Amino acid sequence: MTVQFRLLQCLSDNFCLLAHDPGTGSTICFDAPDADPIAAALDAQGWRLSEIALTHHHQDHIGGVAALKARFPAARVIGAGKDAHRLPPLDLAVTEGDEIPFGRGVARVLETPGHTLGHIVYHLANEAAVVTGDTLFSLGCGRVMEGTMPMMFASLQRLATLPAETAVYCGHEYTLANARFAATVEPDNPALLERLAEAERLRARGAVTIPTTIGRERATNPFFRTDDPKLRKILGLEDAGDVEVFTELRERKNRF
Repeated sequence: MTVQFRLLQCLSDNFCLLAHDPGTGSTICFDAPDADPIAAALDAQGWRLSEIALTHHHQDHIGGVAALKARFPAARVIGAGKDAHRLPPLDLAVTEGDEIPFGRGVARVLETPGHTLGHIVYHLANEAAVVTGDTLFSLGCGRVMEGTMPMMFASLQRLATLPAETAVYCGHEYTLANARFAATVEPDNPALLERLAEAERLRARGAVTIPTTIGRERATNPFFRTDDPKLRKILGLEDAGDVEVFTELRERKNRF
């Protein structure tokens, strides 16, 4: 049977993703910003929490772990071995290429440093989904807080190579703000303008804007489009390298 996904809004603008395998009854919680809505959703669905898989160490992604672990003591806490010293106690420390069996396939760990040095994402190829935390957002990317610009650019380029149909579950509801920034650097991109209008409609009625897909991001996310001639011309960087273009975009977004 197909894995069932349930997206939860937590705190002010965070997301948690629950992935449930009806065949085994196991459920992975990807990031745990707040235990209460997560536990309530599990109870409402009658799902058993088996894993809590963390993308990075920031408090708004791990704040609910202790309470969830207390309520579901059999659940394994999974996170990057490189960040074990600043994550909640891990039952399973993972690194690049590790695979967590789930459903018909696995959740494969990809290291995506930049926002933090130990950031990881989880690719569920059989389910055509990727959980990107604060590396890739709908129409944006995370701030480069611990890594370097080349590091973050390389992480994003890696995600851009995933199949176009891959559903992207990111860590925050930032689409509308990201779309408004993206329109300043690609004002003539019709696919982007369509997404901006869509985000405005969805947020006006309190609806979420994700998941997006890798294909949509390739067509509209400026951080995926550093080689686009029109975008480069607007930035005044026609002959610059891709990392330089990315850096200019990220710095402009920081100031936006």
